[in-house]
Amino acid sequence: MAYQHSIWPLAAILVSLLGTVPIMVSARRPNLRESWTVLIAVAKFGIIALMLPAVLAGGGFVFTLAEVLPGVPIQLRVDPLGMYFALIASFLWIFTSIYSIGYMRSLKEHDQTRYFASFAIAISATIGVAFSANLLTLYLFYEMLSLSTYPLVTHEQNDEARRSGRKYLTYILGTSIGFALPAMLITYASAGTLDFTPGGIMTGAASPATIGLLLVLFVFGFAKAGIMPFHGWLPAAMVAPTPVSSFLHGVAVVKVGVFSILRVILDILGPDLLRQLDYGVALTYFVSITILVASLVALTQDNLKRRLAYSTIGQLSYMVLGAGMLSAAGMTGGVMHIAMHAFGKITLFFCAGAIYVASHKKYISEMDGLGRQMPVTYMAFFLGSLSIIGMPPLGGFISKWNLVIGAVEADQLVLVVVLLVSSLLNAAYFFPIVYRGFFAAPAAGVSSGIKEAPIFCLLPLTVTALCSVALFFYPTVFLQLIQKALFP
Repeated sequence: MAYQHSIWPLAAILVSLLGTVPIMVSARRPNLRESWTVLIAVAKFGIIALMLPAVLAGGGFVFTLAEVLPGVPIQLRVDPLGMYFALIASFLWIFTSIYSIGYMRSLKEHDQTRYFASFAIAISATIGVAFSANLLTLYLFYEMLSLSTYPLVTHEQNDEARRSGRKYLTYILGTSIGFALPAMLITYASAGTLDFTPGGIMTGAASPATIGLLLVLFVFGFAKAGIMPFHGWLPAAMVAPTPVSSFLHGVAVVKVGVFSILRVILDILGPDLLRQLDYGVALTYFVSITILVASLVALTQDNLKRRLAYSTIGQLSYMVLGAGMLSAAGMTGGVMHIAMHAFGKITLFFCAGAIYVASHKKYISEMDGLGRQMPVTYMAFFLGSLSIIGMPPLGGFISKWNLVIGAVEADQLVLVVVLLVSSLLNAAYFFPIVYRGFFAAPAAGVSSGIKEAPIFCLLPLTVTALCSVALFFYPTVFLQLIQKALFP
């Protein structure tokens, strides 16, 4: 792949990082502050989209900031996998920015300037992870994301928020420093480089036992992926405002964890080496536990956001499961599920926030009959649910279909059972919400005067729900990037 030196990858990161300045300067002028937020989001997506044709044509971009270790620079590189993730994150940030305006204003939230500024820094770190050329660069942006999202998790500034914030940092920073950092040092000592290289860099560089240790350290070290037992931060982080849960804990933060693990499997350890050592099989069996247990726990949650959080924990492991299959269809399905889950789950979180804005209801048992008063929101929730479950004609069907085919290709019928059972559990914890909203008698305390949330909340959830439908019919660009990433 021919990479050309360009400042575009750095510009894609800096546009929102530097954008925090006008956002903070405009603190006393909310209309201007939020105009800056949306403008920066659109500009970021525009810069990333400008690089897409070159990547689809087999090229890419690279920019080196500095060399801190021999052969290990802080370097940015736009390749198919990074472009795939950056497109998803930057596109959905536009709608999260619009949604945030409706949500934060409707609830008259405090410290809105800090909120929008922290969000801008977090999306910069997310794109930094996507465009990292090596493990060191990825690690630095990974930690930047952890620290920049802490003010968002603790936004409410009450005791519960502070406890959740401490738990969040303990899990996220503790695992990255305790597991991922030592794994990086072992990798560098063994291979002499940390560069992301198609096929991996560890073949012949370390013993099978060391490779197994590295896989364990990286999988647990990138705990943003929510794999059990290092998943407890995600439900705790639901104390944050819903736009934070929607984008960061439904899309950006959690997908950064999965993306980091995918980079390790594809470009550090290498699929062929893992297949030779049968470590892929062990990984798939391990994450299957998370898929099933998280789905069962989701069934027991009455708080809507916590149910969505446990759903996310299970869905993230689908992505790692696909990568661990090490078969063409399985890996394709795992990577494709990043996009399909992102659009479906952000829709569900948007809907949960819209319900709270309109009715101040958090618990599913209190939402009976709300669907008849908020039909657009509940129909969007229904579409998002169908995509997460994996039913046509929603995008989630494509990724889950590939996962099932991948399991068959890998001769792992146990995984087929896991995928089918978990999809049934997905339906069991989503469909009752929709049914109760449309067909149950109104719950006590549900006012007949409740109506849809403001347009700035309603428009984004409608668009993302429709995108989940569109991705079933038009997944071509994403599939092209995935094919180039997995089979260069």
